[in-house]
Amino acid sequence: GGQVAQVVLGALGLREPALRPPAAALSTTPPDPTERLVAALAEQDLLLILDNCEHLIAEAATLVRRLLSACPRLTVLATSREPLGITGEHLVPLAPLPTAPLGTGTAPHLPHDAAAAGDPLGYPAVRLFADRAAAVRPEFVLTPDTMDAVLQICAVLDGLPLAIELAAARMRTFSVAQVASRLAEHGRFRLLSRGDRTAAARHQTLYAAVEWSWSLLDAEEQALARRFAVFTGGAALEAVERVCGDPSADRLADLVDKSLVETDGERYHMLETIRLFCLERLAEAGEENRLRQTHAARFLELARRADDHLCRSEQLHWLALLSADNANLQAALRWSVAHDRPTAWRLVAALAMYWWLSGRRGQATGHAVRLLDSAAAEPPAGLAEEYMLAVLHAVPEAGSPHWDRARAIVGSLDGPMRHRFGVALWGMLTGPPEDGATGRRVLDADPWSRALSRLGATLLALLNGSVVEAERGLESVLADFRALGERWGTAQALDWLAVIAGWRGDWARAMELWKQALDRLGELGALDELADVLGRRADARLRAGDAAGARADYDRVSDLDRRLGRPEPMAWVHLRLGNLARFEGDLDGASLRLNAALAGVEFRGFPAGATRAHVLTALGRLAEASGDVSEAARRHAEALAAMPESPLSADLADVAEGLAGLALVGRRPGPDERTPGAERAAELLGVAVALRGTTVAGEPDVARIAAAATEVLGPETFAAAFSRGTSMSGEKAREALRAAAS
Repeated sequence: GGQVAQVVLGALGLREPALRPPAAALSTTPPDPTERLVAALAEQDLLLILDNCEHLIAEAATLVRRLLSACPRLTVLATSREPLGITGEHLVPLAPLPTAPLGTGTAPHLPHDAAAAGDPLGYPAVRLFADRAAAVRPEFVLTPDTMDAVLQICAVLDGLPLAIELAAARMRTFSVAQVASRLAEHGRFRLLSRGDRTAAARHQTLYAAVEWSWSLLDAEEQALARRFAVFTGGAALEAVERVCGDPSADRLADLVDKSLVETDGERYHMLETIRLFCLERLAEAGEENRLRQTHAARFLELARRADDHLCRSEQLHWLALLSADNANLQAALRWSVAHDRPTAWRLVAALAMYWWLSGRRGQATGHAVRLLDSAAAEPPAGLAEEYMLAVLHAVPEAGSPHWDRARAIVGSLDGPMRHRFGVALWGMLTGPPEDGATGRRVLDADPWSRALSRLGATLLALLNGSVVEAERGLESVLADFRALGERWGTAQALDWLAVIAGWRGDWARAMELWKQALDRLGELGALDELADVLGRRADARLRAGDAAGARADYDRVSDLDRRLGRPEPMAWVHLRLGNLARFEGDLDGASLRLNAALAGVEFRGFPAGATRAHVLTALGRLAEASGDVSEAARRHAEALAAMPESPLSADLADVAEGLAGLALVGRRPGPDERTPGAERAAELLGVAVALRGTTVAGEPDVARIAAAATEVLGPETFAAAFSRGTSMSGEKAREALRAAAS
């Protein structure tokens, strides 16, 4: 039992004397090495370092306890994969080297040094790689061209020093970009299979290093470790016990002690390098399919349970719970799409509100596309709602057969949908129902659904010209959502109340309402909604004369849309910046922006139709400013044709104002020919008010057209023509638009 003590004796140079005292020579029992150490160290001020204690942990712990109790001036520094477990032990965990965050969804180890200020060499992992790479390839230096690859290598390897050194050693053969790509393509264990042949066997390859740690586990610990590997991004104790089987708290603590698992006190994590090794062991044990199935079932249950709470005041807490397990939800969905499609359909539906509120809708797209590709001619039996929600996440093309089936499903519903947010999502992405009763029919009677139903009806009223009625309704809806403590619905009501205030020119009220709406959406992380609201605020700022504030909001929207990868909203950004460039006299810049906007709405669908009409109207105005009247006429006619049957009259108001500008410039030769054009322009400006239900304060194009028409007609004639337009019914207004475009 004295192997460790014998090694320490040898390291200290305390060899057993060749000549032993007579009494000792007669004894058949050799001197106890531990007691010899006690005798040698009892009066010394000494730091004793014991390295790699994990493979003889019990014997090392016994020795250290004996030495410390008998040698009061002795200090022991022990390195080990697990604690010695003795009284008075102070643990100093050695984390992996800090690495730069890559925004990949992994959890990088962030440093507290210059790296945080943007110096890559401030990250110890990067510095280690650069040093070791230069040792095998002297010409290697860290440059902007090599930086991304180095950061990727260090992050993928979890900041593990041995792994980074092994990766740097491959620079003898490969460029840094090739090392990074081969790590992604071939896996870390295959690439990092060559090391220093003089090193200990467990340090020669990454696989051997992990295998050494694995070999120190007992059978029960190995079973838990391989099962834990099914989690991506870590897990809470309850999830581990649910998925991995028997109550696991004690064995999980053992894995933490042995450095296979880390914990922050709330969740347990496994470095990706160790997790991949353990996943191989899980497959070898024949347990992977069962564990994956249990894992998917558990996270489907979590998603369903959370969905009920996302409509109430506790939604932030539940969004945080889901966000903490976002990687697990993605892994469950990815596996289910391939192996358990009913569960995958249900996950897509259960996560719809979470994805939308947290700005993660893009995470659903690939999974939903693969599910729809696997679907037969008919939606899966009993999963019609789930199919419809997958269509909303996957298919931007309104002409797709999937859209036709989804519309048929919505039209056939004769009772409340099981997934409440599906109603809101359908309305936002496909427009109002042809049958106004459909929305009410598919919504439940709970308070959130009632508030949502009233919000939908109020917005329909607003966008069909009933501004005063809509404002009263929005105030009531705002009170309903506030009473529930639900931030998304509250933000919707605040946003549209701000729009109305902005139309009236009440800039202070509008900006305060938008600030409140943005605060609510910021709490949620609803990036899609943030971009839309910022865009509407920017439009109002521009009309209020705050071009700098408008540009700042447009820039924020552009950044958000790039992060979200949304083509149609990016078209809105180009449209708005194109209009701003035209106002500032930069016609070439406006042309570049507006043509980019047009290219961004080359797919069909409810939102895209309105966006396309606005872009074509802007191109028509640009052609007018350039003096190309025929091109202007073509673009304005296309704008009207882009939405011939729009259910929202407000969408046509911008088209009417565009046609008013065309009428004004269509004939220029002499005063007699200018008068009919100016009168038609005044009437069309009135038509726009009839369609929208109000004038819009500060609209520069409208102000320009009105001033020019008034100059030609005089105030009284202009007012009469304008009044004819404002008094038109909806159908008469549409007839006037068709006549103006012909």
